[in-house]
Amino acid sequence: MKQLNRLFDRTDHILVSWMGKYGTVWLRISIGIIFLWFGVLKFFPGLSPAEGLAADTIRVVTFGIFSDKVILYGLALLETLIGVGLLINRFLRTTLFLLFMQMAGTFLPVLFFPGEIFTRFPYALTLEGQYIVKNLIIIGAGIVIGASVRKR
Repeated sequence: MKQLNRLFDRTDHILVSWMGKYGTVWLRISIGIIFLWFGVLKFFPGLSPAEGLAADTIRVVTFGIFSDKVILYGLALLETLIGVGLLINRFLRTTLFLLFMQMAGTFLPVLFFPGEIFTRFPYALTLEGQYIVKNLIIIGAGIVIGASVRKR
């Protein structure tokens, strides 16, 4: 039994060390891929499931001064830049600032369009609402990535 415990302890130590060494890198790359993917989709009208709600939200925030095309291309560019910044591991402070601003914007539909976010307020989310709430994970990832900026 002692040999089994030592094997478990040694294996656990190796795995935890590997996670500590590569976890933040994996997080940065995976979030980068998500932003790049979702950003690029917005360059092609009709491919992003979130484009309608995003355009409606930005239209409200900007008092309708931009067309939907400008809104979607601007959002596509922003998300693509965030994704590229995370993937190439450059300009991380600026990239994370943009990420957090974009994330703040993703929660505005909860205030502006609660009927599109909830089937039963405040607990039953629509698919769009689930799409928004999952961004809590991205915010957490951004915080962890941000904590690693000075360690480089």
